[in-house]
Amino acid sequence: MIDASVQTNVKSKPILPLNTTLGPVHIAVTDRAKALAVWQEVVGLDLIAEAGNELTLGAGGKPLIVLETGAVRPVVPRTIGLYHVAIHVPSRVELAQMAVRALQRNVRISPTDHLVSEAIYLWDLDGNGIEITLETPWRGTLGDPDKGQTYAVTAEGRPHSGREPIDLDGLLAELGPSPVLAPRMAAGTRIGHVHVHVNDLGLAMDFYRDVIGFAGFLMIHSFGMGDVGLDYMPHTLAFNIWAGPNAGLPSAGAAGLRWFTIVVPDAATLDGVKARLASARAPASPVEGGVETQDPFGNRIRVLVA
Repeated sequence: MIDASVQTNVKSKPILPLNTTLGPVHIAVTDRAKALAVWQEVVGLDLIAEAGNELTLGAGGKPLIVLETGAVRPVVPRTIGLYHVAIHVPSRVELAQMAVRALQRNVRISPTDHLVSEAIYLWDLDGNGIEITLETPWRGTLGDPDKGQTYAVTAEGRPHSGREPIDLDGLLAELGPSPVLAPRMAAGTRIGHVHVHVNDLGLAMDFYRDVIGFAGFLMIHSFGMGDVGLDYMPHTLAFNIWAGPNAGLPSAGAAGLRWFTIVVPDAATLDGVKARLASARAPASPVEGGVETQDPFGNRIRVLVA
């Protein structure tokens, strides 16, 4: 068990193969039209399929988000669940296109420069968090504030807060002198990371690093956040304690995370995950193509074979 009072060195090699990816994220919403007003018209995902109360959205024909309508209340604040799902775009032009779609519709966004990525944050009308991200790892590296390091350092060696605003004029200039608005996201868009609320950083690191099998990256106690991944920054999964130490699962029927999907390349990898779940006495139930589990706080995860 990680002692949260002293442990900050959580770095490790991944147990999972480096071609592990994130699959579709299932999110409960209250209303079809309200959900599509943001996920389709602002984020720019295509409605790929609709069956019953499930709306499958994606880009380039690839499913990324499954919205489940029928929630009876919005996201409940200060509970376990989704902080945001990060949809990673293949180019800065795509990030600019999304910004234009939001600005045209008067949707509030928060454009933030993390140095190793540029991100635009927004929320759907039920309060589900969304991040649209362009990875820029060549611009610098992250440090560890708990060790007296600045949060980030540019490739030229300058300190960077990791939370600076993006120059929107500069971003929109990516569209050129005669911009053509794209109503939908381009092929190559993917689920880049999932960020969840937990109530104990050490337990979360134990689970996502040592049981699921991601590499440990950072655990910043002063910031209340940790993250894990594969072999490169930014993270694949992040977790924070910003909902408070007593955060619990939301009441039944609330909008929010249903589950997220980790896609492993082969059955042998899945067997390894199952064995580690059993050793940790974590819940595990068979589902088509893999297994469903929960982190120690109740966030549901499906691990499936590609």
